[in-house]
Amino acid sequence: MRTVLVSAAALCVIASGAAAQDNVHARNLAASCAMCHGTDGRGAGGFEPLAGMPKADLVRKVIEFRDGKRPATVMHQIGKGYTDREIELIAEYFSTRRR
Repeated sequence: MRTVLVSAAALCVIASGAAAQDNVHARNLAASCAMCHGTDGRGAGGFEPLAGMPKADLVRKVIEFRDGKRPATVMHQIGKGYTDREIELIAEYFSTRRR
């Protein structure tokens, strides 16, 4: 029984380490959005704020830009630079930010 508990605790530590690593990676990816969308995605210079946007909405929008289904000036090119997983990480990051 003790071995099972120790193993379960070890898995929790590993999972939390992976989640923390994803959070840092997400923050670093999201930093590239600051030029147009402002610090922490709060909006800048007339660009849409990303902070607080539901994750699914942001994922859908970026994929639509990337795939040419949504009109864009530069977002279609920017979107092509991210994998689906990276888009999800960025969207998760911004969904947790306050406007």
